Amino acid sequence: METSPDRPPPPAPTGPPPDPRPTPHPSARTPAPAGTGDWPGPADHPDRRRRRPGRRRRRSARHALAARPHLNAVGPSPEPARRRITLVALGVVAAASAAALVAGLLSWGPAPGEAARALTQGEAERLAATRVTNYRDVRAGVRVTVGAGGTRTDLVGWVDWSRPLAYLDVGGPGAGADRGLVQATPSVVMVRPDPTAVPTPAPPPLVPPADRWRLRDLPGDRTLAGVLDLLFGLSANRAEPADPLRRGAGRWVGRETLAGEPVDVLQAPRPGPTAAADPTASPPAPAAAGDGDPRWWVDRDARLHRWEGRLPGGQAVAVELDRGMRPTIWPVDALGGRPGLPRALTDAEADLLAGLPARLRAEPGAAVTVAVPIGSAANLRGSGWLSWSGGAAYLSVAELDTLGRRTLLRRDRAGFARAEVPVEPSTGSAGNGPPLPPPAGAGWRTGARGLDDLDLLVDAALRAATTPARPGAAVRLRADRVAGRVVEVVELRAQGLRLRYWLDRTGMPRRLELRTRAGAWAQLDLTPGPVPEAIVPPRPGPPGPKAPAARAGTAGRR
Repeated sequence: METSPDRPPPPAPTGPPPDPRPTPHPSARTPAPAGTGDWPGPADHPDRRRRRPGRRRRRSARHALAARPHLNAVGPSPEPARRRITLVALGVVAAASAAALVAGLLSWGPAPGEAARALTQGEAERLAATRVTNYRDVRAGVRVTVGAGGTRTDLVGWVDWSRPLAYLDVGGPGAGADRGLVQATPSVVMVRPDPTAVPTPAPPPLVPPADRWRLRDLPGDRTLAGVLDLLFGLSANRAEPADPLRRGAGRWVGRETLAGEPVDVLQAPRPGPTAAADPTASPPAPAAAGDGDPRWWVDRDARLHRWEGRLPGGQAVAVELDRGMRPTIWPVDALGGRPGLPRALTDAEADLLAGLPARLRAEPGAAVTVAVPIGSAANLRGSGWLSWSGGAAYLSVAELDTLGRRTLLRRDRAGFARAEVPVEPSTGSAGNGPPLPPPAGAGWRTGARGLDDLDLLVDAALRAATTPARPGAAVRLRADRVAGRVVEVVELRAQGLRLRYWLDRTGMPRRLELRTRAGAWAQLDLTPGPVPEAIVPPRPGPPGPKAPAARAGTAGRR
């Protein structure tokens, strides 16, 4: 082409040379690379034909640029750079948001301006259901701290709300006379003092020691008594009404996280008596919430994790519950012994129990030892003999914490007799048996009926030889061992008493247990064998033959 001298030459072409290939007709369909959206990819699937035209046009333009890179060859596009900047900014925002979320979950505390307020209906209902949740969870690990500094007392162990039963190790610088092991029910407290124990408490042994346990009566102002009442009071078999809480007796004070679990911190007074303790008790009256009320750390499932308040004596107390540490508690003998799985007797076990009276009458008797917790603080220990054939028993017992005196107990067909005598070196202690023969001038006090649980236990042991047991009213509790022998523990109720027979393989009783009126268990261990003849009073002999009456007139004839 010729150029005019008046016109400048055309600019040289820039970019890649034009495509020599002919431009296809619009009707021609050229397969696009997979994933571009053009046929035969998923973009033209029959299910996608109804998409908006604008989206199809934008997608087609984008794919056209991808298929024809020379159309975008003018220079590097700023879009990838902007996209990278946008992605980096979004990543920074996401990381900051995640960090803030984790920090919020760890603290889960109220906002700076969020103040304490009245309970909502849901919070009141959760607080009212907290004790029922404890009861249904059966048991939990507990750690209790009373006081602070040099007067602090620490208690570590477990509580079983279903029995109910608590098993604790008491320590800390302020434990004092309570230092040692404790097992308790709401009505019976057994302690095993250990003044030499280390100050720092640890979970007690799963199998408790068998010796040195004492029945104790704890005054209400004692730290241990207040802690036990608190632990048992955290459970109930039915929920308290939530209405008093909603009317101002509680408030929400914050949120926290305990052991990775978010909880609400609620403040409300301790509940009153419940159906578990007193079925006839009425619900407690609503009280105004105050700063002196205890605080409850409750999660969204109405589970209690922590409790803080004060004991009746004014000491500050904190209770932490651990539901992950909840072994089965093994009670000591005075509280019933190792738990078992009660079931009905088999035919063989029923026959063994039914034949007990005949086997006892065939024995001359047995040497016995007794361990009887009486009342709330008496710990009786003693020994002696009993004769099933003679229907008599003779024992010497003493209180463990009262030295210098002992009680002689006799039981025969006439009734009971007791005498208080001093302990002399020549006669030995109560564990060596009563003096023989029974002292006549000891000032015996007689009575037709027993006076306490020891009398009931001795009387039940003698009546076992004359009163047949009803196997249908008995249950087999467990297998156990006593004096190196394997026994079957069978429990039955007879004449209003709750008795347990420990029967060996021959059907002879090796231990008899009685549930005392205070709720403990008294034990009488038996070793069948000969017994002294002096323990059985002589029976009155039959009347001698009467002299024949003189005949009338005989004397006169003689």
